[in-house]
Amino acid sequence: MKKEKATVTLFYDEERLAALRLYLAERHLQVEGELTKALEALYGKTVPQSVRHFLDMRGGMEHPAPTPIRKPEPAPAREEVKHDGE
Repeated sequence: MKKEKATVTLFYDEERLAALRLYLAERHLQVEGELTKALEALYGKTVPQSVRHFLDMRGGMEHPAPTPIRKPEPAPAREEVKHDGE
């Protein structure tokens, strides 16, 4: 299941944004990618783990398959040892 994307609109100083884009480009990065990382970090820090897990399950994200529970094998039959005089 593909998750739908939402649009976030921010207002920021135009000259600062231009400078940010310039210096990020030197590092082969983009503002949008860095903002996405920042939002993911904020989400992880703010939203409780149980809610994140629920949303992941609801969104159909793949999780590792649970390890199957194996039944223990029966113990080998013990031979009775008879002692002389019994």
